Amino acid sequence: MLQAKSFAVIGAGIIGAAVARELSRRYPGAQITILDKETKVAAHQTGHNSGVVHAGLYYEPGGLKARLCRRGVELITGIVAEKNIPYERCGKLVVALDPAEESRLHAIFERAQDNEVPGVELLGPEGIKSLEPNAVGKLALNSPSTAIIDYSALTLALIDDVVQAGGELRLGCTVQRIQELGSTVIVHTSTGAIQADHVVVCAGVQSDRLARSSGADAQPSVVPFFGQYFQLEEGYRSILNGLVYPVPDPKYPFLGVHLTKRVDGQMMVGPNAFLSLSRENYRGLGLNPRDLGEVLANPGFWKFAAKNAPAALREVRSVASKQFFLKQAAAYVPSLEGAKATRLTRGIRAQAMDRSGGLLDDFAIDYRPRTTHIRNAPSPGATSSMAIAEYIVDALASGAGRN
Repeated sequence: MLQAKSFAVIGAGIIGAAVARELSRRYPGAQITILDKETKVAAHQTGHNSGVVHAGLYYEPGGLKARLCRRGVELITGIVAEKNIPYERCGKLVVALDPAEESRLHAIFERAQDNEVPGVELLGPEGIKSLEPNAVGKLALNSPSTAIIDYSALTLALIDDVVQAGGELRLGCTVQRIQELGSTVIVHTSTGAIQADHVVVCAGVQSDRLARSSGADAQPSVVPFFGQYFQLEEGYRSILNGLVYPVPDPKYPFLGVHLTKRVDGQMMVGPNAFLSLSRENYRGLGLNPRDLGEVLANPGFWKFAAKNAPAALREVRSVASKQFFLKQAAAYVPSLEGAKATRLTRGIRAQAMDRSGGLLDDFAIDYRPRTTHIRNAPSPGATSSMAIAEYIVDALASGAGRN
């Protein structure tokens, strides 16, 4: 059993907040300190995502993603009513437009059943119309338990629990490196050093840099990809009852354009996925020379680029042309033809990549004697956040990483 009287959690996004709360629940009386370089919580991926609570359709049965996604949904639904967090179980259709997509959709349906996703069913064209009168398709997988949420509000609620239990939130505090010294850990920050018995790093797009500066493995490295969303004009708020997604194409590393309702009732189209020129700049060109230089110096990135040239060509068209972007969405909802939309602040995905240019698909966690580094937490990371926290604290309690 881990004996600790103090913990530092680096990162005030949804995963950092969930880890801190879980530690405060498991170790009552321990000092919990959350550190973040920004002046507000949920400043990066948490505050720039789609807000979807994924049901667990796509993930390898028995894998960490599948297990933690399903558990994460349970935990989120258990807290939203208590905390009065905006949440809607709106459902999702994954729509096939041609025979090749129908075949892939059947495989997803089987995987969803293996993952015990509740209520999933396959629908033909009439079934699609019964749920989404404005949508079209040859075949669709209906996931009625898929939901939408305000993840920033959830993050604030989790951190509030930590503070109410005696923990501390330190914003505007940049962590520079972590130093393990025998039975303690020194966290070197821009506002001075702090000491803890154990540190959990939930640093998102900065996770690889902080791991390297702290003596952990250099790999995997983070390659940032941005996702652009558009908000449809006001007249399209009610064009769908829930979410409409494409069938994933194995030729492409990311999902493709879909339609997502937000908890405020607005309808979004997106995202595309393209190399970001920075890790944290969300508007305009967003160029950060250091960030871009690290990507271009990464041999794994060039291997990835060589394998994914067709995907890059598809995505660059959606980046350059809003009309092309919306036309892809109109394939699923024809009445979107000619719709107007406003560009929203983009999101940036902290995608971990290995030396060979492969994108890490599952969650990746490194355990050192007194420091735990979350190295990769892609979608459904937000959905799984509270379950990831359980998983990490369970591992710490059982002695993971300690000599």
